[in-house]
Amino acid sequence: MNNLSIRDLYIKSNLARQKLIEITTKAEKGHLGGSLSCMDVLTALYFRVMKYNPQNINWESRDRFILSKGHSAPALYVILSMAGYFPAAELETLAKINSRLQGHPDCKKLPGIEISTGSLGQGFSVATGMALGYRYDKKSDSRIYCLLGDGECDEGQIWEAAMFAASYDLKNITVIIDRNGFQIDGRTEEVMKLEPLAAKWRSFNWEVLEIDGHDMDEIVESLESSRNKRVAIIAKTVKGKGISFIEGNNTFHAKHCSEAECEKALNELKKDIEKFKNN
Repeated sequence: MNNLSIRDLYIKSNLARQKLIEITTKAEKGHLGGSLSCMDVLTALYFRVMKYNPQNINWESRDRFILSKGHSAPALYVILSMAGYFPAAELETLAKINSRLQGHPDCKKLPGIEISTGSLGQGFSVATGMALGYRYDKKSDSRIYCLLGDGECDEGQIWEAAMFAASYDLKNITVIIDRNGFQIDGRTEEVMKLEPLAAKWRSFNWEVLEIDGHDMDEIVESLESSRNKRVAIIAKTVKGKGISFIEGNNTFHAKHCSEAECEKALNELKKDIEKFKNN
């Protein structure tokens, strides 16, 4: 765990976005839109909030992170590499045969992955089970963090797990919903209406926080205040955040950049990072 300043978290997140663009372009694979929208949340978790030790991946007192929206694995791979779980050079193997970095995270291959995810809804169910197990094992100082996609909230399994957590009064779990407004088939409110989303979570007996999912102050404050509670954080994000021609462009849900688009995206991100470095 690092304890970066808010300014340094913005810089770290920008660098992570640059690396994400580079490796997905080279691999010609990757879900860019949803990976970019959750990058700020991942950065805050790993470089400010969570307890973990890359040199002791089985440390019993660690916090655990579950990426329930497993298709955003490239974003998590970049963050895990930056956090010291594996060498940065390995990012270049994304989606290659025999690589540990495939389209969805595999806990049997890559350190730092707590559970293999990809079938939407299942990651949250595992997270609630872990939270219950932690309570029985009296790991009172450890916490489970689980990141959901908003389209993933169409799954009935999400609401069964939410009900389970409330029924067992679990207070060592934080759920973050990446509320970017899109899923693979289009806008969430056109595919399957989620609103009123906050009221739904409250009706399942969760405390709910609604934040700007790209404002580091709000992200950090909500995550740090969620300890010892059962909290659902609805992070309002922009799909493709950080790159003008990808923001809100759902064609990049499961699409990578061309070489020309990669260069354009990196130039935009490098200009943005100078603003933070000069402040």
